[in-house]
Amino acid sequence: MSRTFAYCRVSTVEQSTDNQVAAIERAIGHLVEPHRIVSETISGSVQAMERPAFKAMVEHKLEPGDTLVVLKLDRLGRDNIDVQQTITKLSEAGVKVVSLDLPAQDLASSEGKLLLQMFAAFAEFERNRIRERTQEGLERAKRQGKKLGRPVAKDTTEKVQRLKAQGLSQSQAAAQAGLGIATVKRHWNAR
Repeated sequence: MSRTFAYCRVSTVEQSTDNQVAAIERAIGHLVEPHRIVSETISGSVQAMERPAFKAMVEHKLEPGDTLVVLKLDRLGRDNIDVQQTITKLSEAGVKVVSLDLPAQDLASSEGKLLLQMFAAFAEFERNRIRERTQEGLERAKRQGKKLGRPVAKDTTEKVQRLKAQGLSQSQAAAQAGLGIATVKRHWNAR
């Protein structure tokens, strides 16, 4: 017998998954049993299989023949590659994946796979454009004489040199000055 699970995710504790659950239930035309609604509060930057609730659902609840429903594709994975890997993993396990924001809602169908491939192409294009704009911005800033990188506190070198002169090790100096060890090492032999 086929069971329906809903996965809902929000990024902050100020948000709630209630709207996602209600929208999913309206769209599929029946209530999802409460124990089959998996909700979690975790950043979208975390890969799907590194999210505790999602991973537990995939590894311990979903069975072949089940359907996993998400309101939007971005709830399912960190980026296009993560989404595709997650859908492949679920499809290979016999789980049907449905994203309600797409024209072809069954992502394991031929139409769903085509949509995912098109999204992958657009995502790669956008990543390349962001990279190009970032490089252009960095080059413009350099031409304008702007110093790039983290600002250096003017007294950091003095502070590190003073602690070094007191005979402290680099790790002791870092702890006492409240600095990271990498910062201390950068300023250790500076003049």
